[in-house]
Amino acid sequence: MAKRNIVVEHGRHIPPSSREIEIVERKGLGHPDTLIDGSVEAASRALCKEYISRFGKILHHNLDKGQICAGGTEPEFGGGKIIKPIHVLLSGRATFEAEGKKIPASDIAIDAAKSYLKRTVRNLDVINGAEFESRIAPGSKDLVALFLRGPKIPFANDTSIGVGFAPLSTLERLVLATEEYLNSPPYKRKHPECGEDIKVMGMRQGGSIRLGVAVAFVSRHVSSLRDYRQKKSAMISDIREFAAKTAGSPVEVLLNTADDERSGSVYLTVTGTSAEAGDDGQVGRGNRVNGLITPMRQMTLEAAAGKNPVSHVGKIYSVLADELALKIVKDEPEVRDVAISLLSQIGEPIDRPEVASVSLVCAPEAYKRASRNAQAIVDDGLANITELTDRIVNGKRRIF
Repeated sequence: MAKRNIVVEHGRHIPPSSREIEIVERKGLGHPDTLIDGSVEAASRALCKEYISRFGKILHHNLDKGQICAGGTEPEFGGGKIIKPIHVLLSGRATFEAEGKKIPASDIAIDAAKSYLKRTVRNLDVINGAEFESRIAPGSKDLVALFLRGPKIPFANDTSIGVGFAPLSTLERLVLATEEYLNSPPYKRKHPECGEDIKVMGMRQGGSIRLGVAVAFVSRHVSSLRDYRQKKSAMISDIREFAAKTAGSPVEVLLNTADDERSGSVYLTVTGTSAEAGDDGQVGRGNRVNGLITPMRQMTLEAAAGKNPVSHVGKIYSVLADELALKIVKDEPEVRDVAISLLSQIGEPIDRPEVASVSLVCAPEAYKRASRNAQAIVDDGLANITELTDRIVNGKRRIF
């Protein structure tokens, strides 16, 4: 069998950490875009498990289309109420019948989405505060047939690009860690006023870092405007202290800068997410598979969440490229930066991309050895690409 088309080159790109300006973003777990990503991914995983339980294998589906339409609320200090539920729309394709057996794919997907929202947004009553609609339909015959071919190595069901890079810069690690800190169970127990809708925008100019953070405060845990001010001030101190430890230097922190405290107009919500009234969400508009939005890195528009983890290269190649990049920099400390692009060809085995492009930034004297090792790492990763499926289905791999 012919060798895989893996092309390694000595990169000339400047890593973001070496630029004067660097910008990084993360949309937290309760952000509407992330909530719909999580909902469709939960639906896909639930379908995978149901298909495996009934038929011993995952059947064709792609649930990577979906939307959250904001509802309506009336938050007030110490309380508030929902006046219009959040609307969650699931769409895409799934297998509803196989081997003469019916599969309630829409019901399974909706139940999974409900469960995800319930455990993610702790102040959202999914019975009265959200409504769910499925427009999921059977897949086209040609793509279903393609999915069923190639039982050992699946065939790519799309011509797509997956990209990855490593290592994360200080700013990238900080932005990711800050959201995870604020949305961690210990922080929520200590500060129940902190909602799950958290957005972190990081900017570095030279050696100075600024974090712009938006946090949806939960109204029933804020008794007054004065209480809001005090809790906001305490949260700024918490973030500043955490960020300084993580970054290794002082970090400027701005929180809820749209507040007009004089008039009492502040970021107050009933549920802890702007999806309750102020913002809609759409699959693929948020974080990439490493949990970040990185405009100064190579990126694609692929929406990984909800895609099937067997043959949809828009998901599998994105995850694989990320993991291969991390492995290369771990094995080759002299590589300052690595960028990987995997291009599929629809109908071809997923372990044989059209091209696997690897760009290494390192000293000239280290390139020869590093390029050989990178080639081997990518080749091995592609040879074992089907191992990703189990980890994705069982939630052992970050998708958003």
